Amino acid sequence: MQSGGFLQDLVQRAWRHRDQCNISVRRNRKDRMKPMRWEKELQVARSAAMHAGDLARGYQGRELKPESKPDLSPVTVADRECEKLIAAEILAAFPDDGLLGEEGADRPSNNGRKWILDPIDGTRDFVRGLPFWAVLIGLEVDGEVVAGVTNMAAQNKMYHAVKGKGAFCNDQPISVSGIHSPSDALACVNGINNVTEYPWANKLLPWLDQFWAVRSLGGCMDAMMLASGHAELWLEAHAKAWDLAPLKLILEESGARFCNFDGGSSIYGGNGMAFVPGLENAVKDLLG
Repeated sequence: MQSGGFLQDLVQRAWRHRDQCNISVRRNRKDRMKPMRWEKELQVARSAAMHAGDLARGYQGRELKPESKPDLSPVTVADRECEKLIAAEILAAFPDDGLLGEEGADRPSNNGRKWILDPIDGTRDFVRGLPFWAVLIGLEVDGEVVAGVTNMAAQNKMYHAVKGKGAFCNDQPISVSGIHSPSDALACVNGINNVTEYPWANKLLPWLDQFWAVRSLGGCMDAMMLASGHAELWLEAHAKAWDLAPLKLILEESGARFCNFDGGSSIYGGNGMAFVPGLENAVKDLLG
């Protein structure tokens, strides 16, 4: 009798365990079936960035005559046509959203959503035939960038991130390195010829001497090297919102920290510094 009672209890426990497993499987299936927040926005941004990258690559093979904008930065027909393409694709999907683009797109938003565009970040490299340029698209909602795409089309690398969901390159997860000492770190400095206005300018070169190596391949390239674990610090002396919108999000989702030179953390801060967490004290030594 005791043996039968034991077997009956064992069977009942097995059935309860099976039911619990079935409930867990059903919950997991439901979670997988739930659309990720900002999923449609990310799909549209990636599609627009891919098409703009293809268009830009076609232009890069031609002889382009860059013009100078009021801030002396170059612009080409490729920049303008790519921005038109991106804006058209986004507004076709989200007609009520706002736009802010480097080449003139400026559409007010009545719903708190704004797409921030840089059709070709790195035009100087682009016109020289170098691959260190990218299509940048960021979605800002109520003042916070929630989705971002960086398409480095000449290198066949598409980076993306959604707030709280991690960072990816060609759909593979990426993260910053675990390096914590400047002596082992690669620092990327962009716009070193434009730092003289900052109070720490005179100590920048001695400060950089502590790093394992110093490089400068351009803003988007340097930033994605950091996000992918191939560099540990990126300094950008001058930057607009369209230069930083997707880069800041991808960097933070990869585990990097971002700040402006005044201690803030905004894409509208006019400059930026991103770094692996282990270099925070070194950054404080420079910026004060």
